[in-house]
Amino acid sequence: MKIIVLGAGVVGVTTAWYLAEQGHEVEVVDRQPGVALETSFANAGQVSPGYSTPWAMPGLPLKVAGWMLHKHSPLIIRAAAISVPMARFVTQLLENCTHHAYDVNKGRMLRIAEYSRDCLAELRNQTGIHYDGSQKGLIQLFRTQKQIDHAHEDMRLLEESGIPHELLDVDGILKHEPGLLGARHRLQGGLRLPGDEAGDAYLFTKNLAALAAEKGVKFRFRTRIEAIEAASDSIYGVRTSEGRLTADAYVLALGSYSPRMLAPIELKLPVYPVKGYSLTAPITDESRAPVSTVNDETYKVAITRLGDRIRIGGTAELTGWRLRLSEDRRETLELSFSEMFGGGDLSRARYWTGLRPCTPDGTPVVGPSGRYGNLWLNTGHGTLGWTMAAGSGKLLADRISGRRTEIPALDLSLDRYTS
Repeated sequence: MKIIVLGAGVVGVTTAWYLAEQGHEVEVVDRQPGVALETSFANAGQVSPGYSTPWAMPGLPLKVAGWMLHKHSPLIIRAAAISVPMARFVTQLLENCTHHAYDVNKGRMLRIAEYSRDCLAELRNQTGIHYDGSQKGLIQLFRTQKQIDHAHEDMRLLEESGIPHELLDVDGILKHEPGLLGARHRLQGGLRLPGDEAGDAYLFTKNLAALAAEKGVKFRFRTRIEAIEAASDSIYGVRTSEGRLTADAYVLALGSYSPRMLAPIELKLPVYPVKGYSLTAPITDESRAPVSTVNDETYKVAITRLGDRIRIGGTAELTGWRLRLSEDRRETLELSFSEMFGGGDLSRARYWTGLRPCTPDGTPVVGPSGRYGNLWLNTGHGTLGWTMAAGSGKLLADRISGRRTEIPALDLSLDRYTS
């Protein structure tokens, strides 16, 4: 088939790669001058299936109430941006804050994330692709005994899913991350996930796009997608700033902008933008730099080694589609890094923000659109687009091609919100 992929982030490009591998004629359309220049550009850098956890969890409302009292809260809600879409997202999120919903949602997320990690390893072995990647695990850092106690619930679900993990004391943490020695007095313990990885999503997407182009994938950049043109049960074209494009099938991978594209054709997609920030700093002291990647549970900040750079990413801000850089969020990132490591030059750090496309249940929407037989969705990955990209792309390509999927996929489709 001829297939048009809308969106050239890490999810769209991996989808295009797998579709091309299966023999389809693929064209990728994006408004930017190149791939991965929006949400995929400077994310936290973690490929973290073991850390795949829904935001909607029991006790979240009380946590949020407490966070609102702190300057360096992991979550910020900008009052000026409160809107009907935001209220709807928050309401649906709270509806998922039950023990049963948490178990179901985390199980789905672990399934797709673990599969994606395996697909990424296979792709790496197949192509030799480079992206400042490392396979040295992730450590979730706990500053309080209460955080350790809460981790036992996640450990139960990790055990049930067969995901390797170990609870470390402070000496165990320092064995894997000696750069944390100066923060020893701040730590109480950590949860290590040896199967998790790190890597630069932008470099990966850029290099995979080049490989996909060699397979015949066409990239149409600087092309604004204006509308999807639909009949009663199928899509017959996409209107763009460069003219009308047609294909046999269409894949929507536009991240946070996906709901806006679907609304005119009467499809409701429960995806809302949650703004995240990152700093990318050069390493100045190897003895105080991360070996792999850690998560500071207190501030919900990820600190990751990417070659000779350190990526510090995190915080969640509900502020609609605004992309203004907020200095107070930078302070939180700098605080977490300075308290934990300190071996990077923050004065030369590149400050960045992006919009994570989040669903209320934490699980991406990967599958058919339902109403339109030739429209497929691959969006809503939240903070885990890099973690889930390869698996989502392979899964969707298999479904479009009519192949048997390698993991259960029916509960990842949009109709889970209507069934």
